[in-house]
Amino acid sequence: MTTLAFGHYVRFYDQGENIKHAFQNFFIGENKTDRGVTYSFVPFGFSGLTTSRQGDLQPASLVFPNTELSRGYLEEALRGRTLRPETAWRTPYVVEVDVNILNPDNGSVTSTLFTYVGQATNGGWDDTKLTLELSSVLDAASADIPTRTLHRRLVGSLPTTGTIRLR
Repeated sequence: MTTLAFGHYVRFYDQGENIKHAFQNFFIGENKTDRGVTYSFVPFGFSGLTTSRQGDLQPASLVFPNTELSRGYLEEALRGRTLRPETAWRTPYVVEVDVNILNPDNGSVTSTLFTYVGQATNGGWDDTKLTLELSSVLDAASADIPTRTLHRRLVGSLPTTGTIRLR
């Protein structure tokens, strides 16, 4: 009998394309390394992607337990920096989420099904959970045009608004 396990690996990038945080949500209490990045265990969920029949892409979201630590991560991701007054203003973090098939026996990633790339655009919390919304910069204009994933390594700095024109 084959056992399949699904888990998420998430990376938060600052304006300088440095990984600020890397988390995984499957191997409880363990740090895992994949492709040179060490991921700490943090309990979180990933809502994934939804698209309407008109082709517009809805924001994906990461859901964390509401703790003082996770509220700090939320503020940092949305502000693009820690809350130190001597640091200049920065753009919000770009977040990559890998949806992986994992091998629970040896703790490795068997394959990555897909990687979602979005920018931290909104967040909030209630009594039990904290939600961080991730919005794609590019969106489909109509149902027959597929969505595209662009990130800084491919095209340079991403715009901070969805009001862009393609040539």
